[in-house]
Amino acid sequence: MAPTRPTGEALTAERILEATEDVLRRHGPAKATVVDVARALGVSHGSVYRHFRTKVALREAVTKRWLDRTSMALSGITADEERDPGQRLRDWLATLFEAKRRKAADDPELFATYSVLTGEYGSVVGEHIADLTAQLTRIVQAGVDTGTFTVPDPATAARALFQATDLFHHPCHAAKWEQPGVEEDFEAVVDLVMRGLEAT
Repeated sequence: MAPTRPTGEALTAERILEATEDVLRRHGPAKATVVDVARALGVSHGSVYRHFRTKVALREAVTKRWLDRTSMALSGITADEERDPGQRLRDWLATLFEAKRRKAADDPELFATYSVLTGEYGSVVGEHIADLTAQLTRIVQAGVDTGTFTVPDPATAARALFQATDLFHHPCHAAKWEQPGVEEDFEAVVDLVMRGLEAT
């Protein structure tokens, strides 16, 4: 018989995702199961399936939640139209780099787990990248509108920016993020891409 959660404590999708994250941290993606999640919550695995119909759906949702934290941290910078577009772009790239570094350094087990999951759920990652490049496009477009940047196609420039800074946000490069001189390398790359965007 499955254990029961405390009376009055509703089982929500958010609670399930929190428990799933903890289970993934403890067991890793290869061994973590829906039964483990249910046990952590004190419910039957059927209760979990009422919120997430399959194990894949649950893992996709927890992966999206993890990626969305980064998107949310950046969206405030994107929306800050009072700030100069050039400074906004620098701040956006620096915040992305710092967010990824912090995830890798503060919770390496979970970061490694999500590196596996993002490889398995390409559509979730694709949506995340589309969101980030859309944010970059908005900043570049603002730069074009104010005469700060001169590019013929802001969306193409945004994709190029994202690719050019890949070393500082793609999880496969995480081992390099704590190496001596990485901040200087980041600044050099940002300076270079900024010069490529700026109006002359």
